Amino acid sequence: MNFLSTPLAFILCIGPLVVFHELGHYLVARWCGVKVLRFSVGFGKVLWSRRFGKDQTEWALSALPLGGYVKMLDAREGNLGDLPEADLKREFTRQNVWKRIAIVAAGPIANFLVAIALFAGLYMHGVEEPSSKISVLTPDMPQAAKAGPAAGTAHSAGLHSGDLVVAVNEQPVHAWSELRWQFIQSAIDKHEIRLTVERPSQGRLVLTLPASAMSGLDLEDDVPAQLGVGIARLAPIVNRVLPGSPAERAGLRSEDVLLSIDGAPVTDAGAFIEAVQGAPERAVKVEVQRDGQPILVSVVPEAASAEAKSGKGTVTVGKIGAEIANRPDMIKVPSSPLGALSKGVVRVWDTCTMTLKMLGKMLTGEASLKNVTGPLTIADYAGQTARMGAISFLSFVAFISVSLGIMNLLPIPVLDGGHLLYYSLEVLTGRSVPERVGEIAQRLGMGLLLTLMLLAVFNDVARLL
Repeated sequence: MNFLSTPLAFILCIGPLVVFHELGHYLVARWCGVKVLRFSVGFGKVLWSRRFGKDQTEWALSALPLGGYVKMLDAREGNLGDLPEADLKREFTRQNVWKRIAIVAAGPIANFLVAIALFAGLYMHGVEEPSSKISVLTPDMPQAAKAGPAAGTAHSAGLHSGDLVVAVNEQPVHAWSELRWQFIQSAIDKHEIRLTVERPSQGRLVLTLPASAMSGLDLEDDVPAQLGVGIARLAPIVNRVLPGSPAERAGLRSEDVLLSIDGAPVTDAGAFIEAVQGAPERAVKVEVQRDGQPILVSVVPEAASAEAKSGKGTVTVGKIGAEIANRPDMIKVPSSPLGALSKGVVRVWDTCTMTLKMLGKMLTGEASLKNVTGPLTIADYAGQTARMGAISFLSFVAFISVSLGIMNLLPIPVLDGGHLLYYSLEVLTGRSVPERVGEIAQRLGMGLLLTLMLLAVFNDVARLL
């Protein structure tokens, strides 16, 4: 099913965004009086087309679906000597520079507006996601060694598991995504993180993660986790019991809340699974809560082979045939229409600034070029978020819409940003860029764009493999 759902999710993500981008160009071109000859979704050979309107604009679907274009009446694309004067006045290059800037900028602006609308709609609906309540790694936890050298930062700063973070760097937060976003921005800027937390026993506290901990973080990985901060989770539950399994024979049921195993409290699903794996063919006592009452059951994990953690050879582990769910502490915060719109604008602005910072760091070598992703990764994430639900998918579409807007504004000839660079120079000098210079820049821009595409596809393949 993933083989079918992933391409479909990719099309549903990219297709509408391309259409809105090109509609931005089209509507502003018409508003400025420029004649539009063709509106195409996709590049290459036209597979289907129809003409509509007074100008008989051709609306087309083309063979390569990764993009689209609006073709306007343009003297640079052929001899227009036979056209009547009324049409020549509507030719693109004859418009003043500010109209040309508006037409070119309209595509990326349309993508930003789509993202603002999507984010605002999600904020109004209320997005159910993990709350800003945290768990904290302590030095004695096995996960601390895996998290990296900065994993003890949160514990050293005085943070406790169960703390509710209400603000990061004086910015209010309610959900985990907002907290994580502030952590990433601080890691990029390499400045300290000031956390305002509410603790049941002590009230409101302000604790600081030092700037020195930010320098060694891997921005491609989970930034909060590297600092020893995770999502607070409720007690793990039995999500599903396989028929005929040791769990079923022992009397475990779905929705049982796991309390302890062999007397040791169960803190999360991972700890429970590790305990079961370490007891093949040995009876373990599992205490669960069912309908508000504690129940003790004895289960004998059956022996099974699994790959060793070292990656070399196999080991014997215990399995009981139960699916264990580790539920995060969830929250749903709907916003008023005006508040949601404001949050949508801020979210798009923050995404733009963070993306530009990352691009700058990639250019200076501070961040890896592995962060450059292409259509395969987008398709993979589109499929994953679509399977998670409409909210996750629409959030991803909004993020991709912002990314498309930023990408098209890069000052690379052949992209909208390259044309805006030409027109900006024209505003400053009073003269258009010489045609020969434009041709050379177009070739260089095409080469650079092709290089970026090859890098993106290489990273996609490496990531998927």
